[in-house]
Amino acid sequence: MSADRTSSWRRIGVMFDRDRRPEELAGFAKAVEACGADDLWVVEDLAWAGSIASAALALAATERVRVGIGIAPAPLRNPALLAMELAMLARVFPGRLIAGIGHGAPPWMAQVGAETPHKLALLEETIEAVRNLLHGRTTHVDGRVVRIDGVRLVHPPVEAPPVVAGVVRPRSLELSGRAADGTVVAEGHGPRAVTAALEHIGRGRAAATEPRPHELVVLTHLCVGDDATRVAAATAPIVEEYANWLQVPPGEVFLAAGSAGTAADRVRGLWDAGADTVVLRPVGDRPVEQVREVLAYLEDSGRNG
Repeated sequence: MSADRTSSWRRIGVMFDRDRRPEELAGFAKAVEACGADDLWVVEDLAWAGSIASAALALAATERVRVGIGIAPAPLRNPALLAMELAMLARVFPGRLIAGIGHGAPPWMAQVGAETPHKLALLEETIEAVRNLLHGRTTHVDGRVVRIDGVRLVHPPVEAPPVVAGVVRPRSLELSGRAADGTVVAEGHGPRAVTAALEHIGRGRAAATEPRPHELVVLTHLCVGDDATRVAAATAPIVEEYANWLQVPPGEVFLAAGSAGTAADRVRGLWDAGADTVVLRPVGDRPVEQVREVLAYLEDSGRNG
């Protein structure tokens, strides 16, 4: 079951990598917008940078691109406060925000005393509460983890931003289909994994009480170069990291790597498998130039689905 297309246009996003200095974000966002990308995505990983502050900087520095949060960990974020922050951004920059929420990495959550034995309940209850608040509803939640008693935002956004779930495992993917406006699939997943994810998401959507469109966002590392040896050396640590995390052989870790044409073909493969938006995470030097080279190939062949 494929996700409903939010548009016939296949979107390209670019991630502001967490290792880049925060003071580079505004300039990077402007450069990404200028090169023709549709989205700029920021992250929230423990000890790097807060996603709300990052999104605010990126939105203020640009005029057109949509800014995605990928992702805010539910254990670290009170849903009422998160909805207040998102509503502020969505009111000032209408139609330009997409908000990702996820489980959070267990080791990081444990470091700050935020781990929970009820990961699925916490994520679903948080997503539902945040969505209701952003839609201007008076919200009551007496859940397994989340408690909200009659809260309604004074300044809800005119256009509620999509709330998407950054998840990996089958039960979490079903949860996303049931509760969220979309799903963020992490780096390393190729077309077959995207197709499998859509099956789980589809089961969740079939059980949803509120049918709605569902955007599939797929993250992938990008490494453009004509020297295969140098590309392999640059991506080797990434392949090792994601093979361990995803518990798959290194050869199954998906990247958009190689010549610009090859990388563009890899992006097309994700679109053809059902991705609505592909977010590129450039590796190595010249990140914006790498994106520009791939976009040139994609524009030549057309991006319309």
